[in-house]
Amino acid sequence: MFSNKGLENKKIKRTGNEIEPEEIFWDILAKKKEDIFEKKLEIPIMRWPLKLIFFLFSALLIFVSARVFYLQVFQFSKYSVLAEQNNFISTAIKSERGVIYDKHLNQLVFNRPSFNLMLNKSALEPEQLNKNLKALSWILEKTEEELQEAIAQNKNKILLAENLNYKQLILFESHSDEFQGFSIENASVREYQTGPVFSHIIGYHRQTSQDAGIEAFYNQELSSKPGEIKYERNIYGEIISQELVREPGSGDSLVLWLDSELQEKLYDVFLEELNAVGVKRASAVAIDPKTGGVLAMVSFPSYDNNLFTQGISQEDWDKLSNDKNMPFLNRVTGGRYPTGSIIKPLIASAALSEGIITEKTKINCTGEIVVENPWFEDQPWIFKDFKTHGITDVEKAIAESCNVFFYTVGGGYKNFEGLGPDLIIQYLTEFGWDSRLGIDLPGEITGFIPSKDWKKERFSSPDNLWMPGDTYNLSIGQGYLSVTPLEVVSAFVSLVNGGKLLRPQIVKQIIDNDKNVITEFHPKVLAQNFIDDKNLEIVKQGMKGTVDYGSAVVLSSLPIQAGAKTGTAEIGRDEYFHSWITVFAPYDDPEIVITLMVESAYGMHKAVAPTALRVLDWYFKGKKIPVGVDPPEL
Repeated sequence: MFSNKGLENKKIKRTGNEIEPEEIFWDILAKKKEDIFEKKLEIPIMRWPLKLIFFLFSALLIFVSARVFYLQVFQFSKYSVLAEQNNFISTAIKSERGVIYDKHLNQLVFNRPSFNLMLNKSALEPEQLNKNLKALSWILEKTEEELQEAIAQNKNKILLAENLNYKQLILFESHSDEFQGFSIENASVREYQTGPVFSHIIGYHRQTSQDAGIEAFYNQELSSKPGEIKYERNIYGEIISQELVREPGSGDSLVLWLDSELQEKLYDVFLEELNAVGVKRASAVAIDPKTGGVLAMVSFPSYDNNLFTQGISQEDWDKLSNDKNMPFLNRVTGGRYPTGSIIKPLIASAALSEGIITEKTKINCTGEIVVENPWFEDQPWIFKDFKTHGITDVEKAIAESCNVFFYTVGGGYKNFEGLGPDLIIQYLTEFGWDSRLGIDLPGEITGFIPSKDWKKERFSSPDNLWMPGDTYNLSIGQGYLSVTPLEVVSAFVSLVNGGKLLRPQIVKQIIDNDKNVITEFHPKVLAQNFIDDKNLEIVKQGMKGTVDYGSAVVLSSLPIQAGAKTGTAEIGRDEYFHSWITVFAPYDDPEIVITLMVESAYGMHKAVAPTALRVLDWYFKGKKIPVGVDPPEL
């Protein structure tokens, strides 16, 4: 038997042509693979899959080609614009809103730097929203529901919060990397000097709500004109060039007819007098009778318009909006009231113009008139005066506010034919008591003058009949009549300026940033020549008598001669009245006509005459008069 013992360390030497065993092994494997591959190539490939692939590829190629043709030919304009927009971006350059001055160019409104929190919805990832809202709710001191409501707006860029304070700014900036899509934007807010004093005139302006006052009326003129910079970007979004498309421009500014010192004096004095008699609601307005320019206008209660530009709290909003005294209401333009005897100079003017009376006509006032009742002879109608005036002419009737005289002149009595309701309505209309006067403030309403037709439509029979008492009431400013303080003062302006009913005007000029005048507002006459000068002078003499010896004798201490008329309107509550006074001064060449009205005051003439005295005394001289001085009761 063969043994390899002793051969373990021995090698067999082979020649170059000899084949190693492993080579034979690999050759056998290679031969088998070749046979396998040859057999597979002999299997035929089916044609329908190739055709299907070819068909689908062809259809896809046709579709893509058609789509490219459509986009390049039919949608070229649209997509070239979009491409341009992709290539170029524009950024607005902000500028300042115009400011507001009084007639002496004392600045009443300022622009103060501010910061707003903005949201770019397109950059906001929904999964981050809840996390952001929870943190922002804490920083902004708003509920998540309030923020969600704001974000739900159909806008890409949303103002979430304005006028952020320093604490909020620091908190946001220190975590700004966590607030994707949110950013801080520089802005400005309006700052109003002594806000409550001017709020019913100036109003307010803010970005997130409707404006008020002249801020609203002249918003287009006051609004800034933002500039624009256009940036060009490369495919990587990097800015490679920029172009100034439009330079920014500040808004135009307003110069008012307003005398800010008079405004502040009127506000402060009237408020003191109102507090002294415990009254909350009142209004006053002063006009230059030569121009129609509003020199002062206040309404009580007032509100601080700075609250609306610097962020009003929910508590403050609820307090103001739920106040039964309606502090947002400008009672000068938006309040309507029975006038009481303040109507009498207008009735006297009408009667003089129609020849119903002359300056020499005298009527005996016995303290009442008794009118026969056609339905019940034993129940005559009695119309009272507050006292017996005796023999009275038109000047005395105005000065002492004699009801019997104006009952007779307005509605007629016995053999004396009066104006009647139609003529009274005609003249009150001429004085502007039933249409808008066109003041440049929002919210002006019209007065209401009752008529026979109105009453017939308004009431069911037999109350729809126009009765003698309706005419008598209309003649002394009672009954269904109601007008605004603005209408009252404007009517008196026409009485003292020669018979011109002027449009009341708040703004005197619109000026540019360099205080160059762009627009000048000249006096606009709404009506004239409906009362002649002679009759106007008779009426003015009667109003001079009101100060010299009549119902406003307290004004006789003024340093200049003035004319006036008082009014006390019954409101259906015993011992409570609407109290009026209108004063013009100086008598010979009037510079100011002022009307004051107090709502629902206990007693007559409360607060109005004392306020008029103190304000006009300061206006013409500067003498101090103590609070609470009432005129004598006549």
